Amino acid sequence: MVASAPERRYSTSALSLLSAAALVALGSGCAGVATAEHVPSPVAITATADTAARTVGTATKHVVIVSVDGLRPDAIARFGARNIGRMIREGSHTLAATTISPSKTLPSHTSMLTGEGPEEHGITWNTNETLTHATVAIPTVFAVARAKGLRTAAFFSKGKFNHLEVPGSLDYTQAPEGDGRWSAKRTVGDVERYLAKERPNLLFVHLGEPDYAGHLFGWMSWFYGRAVRQADDGVGRLLAAADRAYGKGGYTVILTADHGGHGRTHGSAMREDVTIPWIAWGEGVRVSTEVGGAVRTMDTAGTALWLLGVDAPEGWAGTAVKEAFVAGQSLAAAE
Repeated sequence: MVASAPERRYSTSALSLLSAAALVALGSGCAGVATAEHVPSPVAITATADTAARTVGTATKHVVIVSVDGLRPDAIARFGARNIGRMIREGSHTLAATTISPSKTLPSHTSMLTGEGPEEHGITWNTNETLTHATVAIPTVFAVARAKGLRTAAFFSKGKFNHLEVPGSLDYTQAPEGDGRWSAKRTVGDVERYLAKERPNLLFVHLGEPDYAGHLFGWMSWFYGRAVRQADDGVGRLLAAADRAYGKGGYTVILTADHGGHGRTHGSAMREDVTIPWIAWGEGVRVSTEVGGAVRTMDTAGTALWLLGVDAPEGWAGTAVKEAFVAGQSLAAAE
């Protein structure tokens, strides 16, 4: 049973009134403090999002990143995750991608969404420490995309992700407060309602079921398998909602995980803990392709920006997994 918790929600209008340190960092090379006028207004974002995407000749105008917390690659086939299995068959994938060490939820997701390791982003704890620590100090993938006029949204299922809700970087964000947790059913329902009205260029969705069950009953247990299928059902609903919002074939999905697990824990450098799936599916993706090169969790951020035609910050550790995509495909070439 996943406990309900108070939530934190921000819309475009609320975020545009907050400071945007991450956006300033893009221009200055270091973290800073900005006034509200440095943040693009909702009107400016709406007006420039499609133009920005088309000018640079991107592979897609819309990227959806889905993180299934605690999903071991070998659990996908073993427990019959049909929707994720479909994405593997129809897209590009590796079941041998790696996450960081320590292989824990908050540090790993911070690397996933900043393109940097813990030595750069500095988040090494794994609980909600917002009373003593601020949001992540280096630019997130949301901040980089939004600085280019793209629309961004994030749906977090754990309160510890408050550290990634950097003011000025997200047009919409929601998460429980404290160390609260939400179910995939709750989170996906909120995404469905959001996508009925909005079309963000970069959307992140976190589903926590496998991690919840792994800690309670053990990774690869019967209860863990049921949780994998519950998360997979959520993935199916997300794809259907994205089809309705963007049109079939009008978006690209990157599905991955923050870590695996063994016994009732994770966080070590064991293969079971650090090996994660990495799957690309949708617009611009090579069909039925297994990625041969090494893929790291930091590469998710780099790939998302590359797909949207946005340059990553200089020196980013994360790079685009170009092998997963059709060479030279772009909206500019297709139109």
